[in-house]
Amino acid sequence: MGVKGFVEGGIASIIAGCTTHPLDLIKVRMQLQGETHAPNPNPNAAVQAVRPAYAAVHTTAARRVSIPLPPPPPPAARAGPISVGVRIIQQEGVAAMFSGVSATMLRQTLYSTTRMGLYDILKQKWTDPTTHNMPLPSKITAGLIAGAIGAAVGNPADVAMVRMQADGRLPVAERRNYKSVIDAIARMGKQEGVTSLWRGSSLTINRAMLVTASQLASYDQIKETILDNGIMRDGLGTHVTASFAAGFVASVASNPVDVIKTRIMNMKVEAGAEPPYSGALDCALKTVRSEGPLALYKGFVPTISRQGPFTVVLFVTLEQVRKLLKDF
Repeated sequence: MGVKGFVEGGIASIIAGCTTHPLDLIKVRMQLQGETHAPNPNPNAAVQAVRPAYAAVHTTAARRVSIPLPPPPPPAARAGPISVGVRIIQQEGVAAMFSGVSATMLRQTLYSTTRMGLYDILKQKWTDPTTHNMPLPSKITAGLIAGAIGAAVGNPADVAMVRMQADGRLPVAERRNYKSVIDAIARMGKQEGVTSLWRGSSLTINRAMLVTASQLASYDQIKETILDNGIMRDGLGTHVTASFAAGFVASVASNPVDVIKTRIMNMKVEAGAEPPYSGALDCALKTVRSEGPLALYKGFVPTISRQGPFTVVLFVTLEQVRKLLKDF
């Protein structure tokens, strides 16, 4: 199918990415909740000493009066996806729900177009000409290869997207205030070096391999099973069912890597200072130690809430685009 597969996958991915962008933003904000190195929302606040209103002074000696300090307040409760969304709208405005949408478009153009096109090429090559089916191991292998290459191509846009989505949670004085994805990429390259554009690339690649292998392979496998067993005909119902199931599988497989990737991409590295995380393993260990193992599934509800609709829109749109471009 060649170039046609890239075009079809690119159109479907951009539509799906823009449609579900607010859910992705909420997911990123939730994944950064409770982060050890998260900025203090009130950096000017200082611990003040408590002094007595007065002290009795005697001629022989001054008597010191000590007042015990109150215990520190308990940690803030984790906010759910609805609370996070409402808070973003209240504090930053409705438009903030689409912060970084330009980066999402560029990311889908680079990453998803590449992975969808490559998967389609490998699928055409590895499909059995007699049965017109592709074995599940071959589907998974094709997804791993396509996801890895697509992630390497799209990593700069991925870093920019995470930063633009997370910018609103920083104190005003510390916000990066990127004007667009082009501005974000240009400033990162100038201020932090070109290599910063591939920060967290190993995690991005690992996540993309998991997502692509689980998402595309699951969709094709479930769709084939439904059609082969005559459960439903090849139509919208089959596409929605197979795509939503594929979205769930992809969410379960990728969420831990996604949490670590988000934190590494969002970390702020000051000149001359040691970075918060030395790498993916260090980030994972610090996250588990300070927040518990379930922290790796932080943001899972918005992840599946986003991944489900994204996958449905992606494959339903893809099937329709294929019909429209069938004769080309």
